[in-house]
Amino acid sequence: MHADAPELAVILVGGLGTRIRHLLQGRPKPLAPVAGKPFLEWVIRYLQGQGVRRIVLAAGYAGDQVQAFAESLDLPGVELRTVIEPEPRGTAGGFLHAWRQERPAPANALVLNGDSLALVPLAPLFAASRDPGCAGAILAVQVDDAGRYGTLDVATDSSLWAFAEKRGESVPGLVNAGVYLLPHATVTGLPVTSASLSFETEVFPGLVASGQRVRVASSRGAFLDIGTEASLAQADAFIRDNPSWFQPKS
Repeated sequence: MHADAPELAVILVGGLGTRIRHLLQGRPKPLAPVAGKPFLEWVIRYLQGQGVRRIVLAAGYAGDQVQAFAESLDLPGVELRTVIEPEPRGTAGGFLHAWRQERPAPANALVLNGDSLALVPLAPLFAASRDPGCAGAILAVQVDDAGRYGTLDVATDSSLWAFAEKRGESVPGLVNAGVYLLPHATVTGLPVTSASLSFETEVFPGLVASGQRVRVASSRGAFLDIGTEASLAQADAFIRDNPSWFQPKS
C-alpha cells in the first residue's frame, strides 16, 4: 500500500438507481456496463492506481450481484470483499455497517460513491486529513457546469462552511465529489443507530456546527456520475478518454 493511502476504502454501492433503472436490466447502478466492464470495476481500478489496496463494497439493493462481481474480480494486490446491509441506511449508515465489521478496525477510512468518478489525484485529500484537529476531509472538484450537483461553501483556509443545494442552472462551481476521508476518532463518534444516516445532511453539517474542522481538498479535473440517462450515455467516452487513471500504481 502507498505510504499516504488510507488503510481501508469503503465504496457505497447500495443505492436503487431509480432514475436509470429502466436501463439497468435488474442490475444495481454501479454494475452498469461501461466501456466493456461494470462501472464499479473502473472505480476500483482508479483506487488501485491511487495506492488503495483494502476495499469493502457496502452493498444493499441487489447485493448478491455485487457479491458475485467482487468474487469474480481479480486485481493483483487488491483485497476486496462485500458487506450487504439488511435495509437502506443512507450514505453514512451504509458505511458504518461495513466499517464496524472490519477487524482490526482501521485507523482511517476512505469513503466514496460507487456510481461516480473524479479523475483527480487523491494525495491532496490524504494530506488534508492529516492536519491537526481535522475531523474529516472532503474531495471537491471544480466543474464548469455545477447545476445538477450539490456544491460546497468553503472558507479561505479550505475549511468546510456548508453544503449548498443543487442550483439547477448551468454555472461553474465546486462540487462535492462524494469522496471522504475520516479518521478513526470521527468514525467511532458517529451515532450507533439502525436508522438512516447521511454524510451530506447530517454527519458533516453536525461536525461543522459543533466547531470541528472539516477540510476540503479542491482539484480541477474530469468528473462524472452515472445517475441520469444523459450522464450514463457519456460514461464510455469518459473512461476511454482517460486510460492512464486506471493503471496500477507502481
